[in-house]
Amino acid sequence: MLGYLEGKVSFRRERHIIVDVAGVGYKVFVNAETLRKVTKKQDAITKIWTHLYVREDALELYGFLTAPELEFFETLIGVPGVGPKTALGILSVAPIDTLKRAIASGELSYLTKVSGIGRKTAEKIMVELREKFGKSVQGGPELKEERDALEALESLGYSAREAREALRQVPETIQGTSKRVKEALKILGGNHAG
Repeated sequence: MLGYLEGKVSFRRERHIIVDVAGVGYKVFVNAETLRKVTKKQDAITKIWTHLYVREDALELYGFLTAPELEFFETLIGVPGVGPKTALGILSVAPIDTLKRAIASGELSYLTKVSGIGRKTAEKIMVELREKFGKSVQGGPELKEERDALEALESLGYSAREAREALRQVPETIQGTSKRVKEALKILGGNHAG
């Protein structure tokens, strides 16, 4: 129904934004990464790819900065028992390629970090999507490196959420646990010098 919205983000909350399109404000639910990126683009025209979720008692828009994020979201909500809020939570855990590798390799820990996803639901997602992502995902940081980097940042006193957000911002071209941790620490410390 709605492919995307293009307008200014006029209002932000923890879980949604209001996109002003020609004087009409659309409430769009977004993940943490999208919220962070649109906050940096204050007063700029932003394109938000959307999914209209229809329930018996509500119409809800879910938004993403890229078409691949939207496609991944739609794949997730196609799994029985995974709703849009849970799918947004999954998208907040790690970059899409990392999530696809985790699903393809059966790495449950990425999914069980999400509020509302227990081991049983994580396994169901793995079973439903493993084959789909198995051959399509290559490159990027290895899952073990990413998990080790996350644990290292947590051991330094950062929350799991802070550590995940920082690691999401580290370019995938930076490989190796120590290099990824070092780059994440620069981000966490506000030192964006390369």
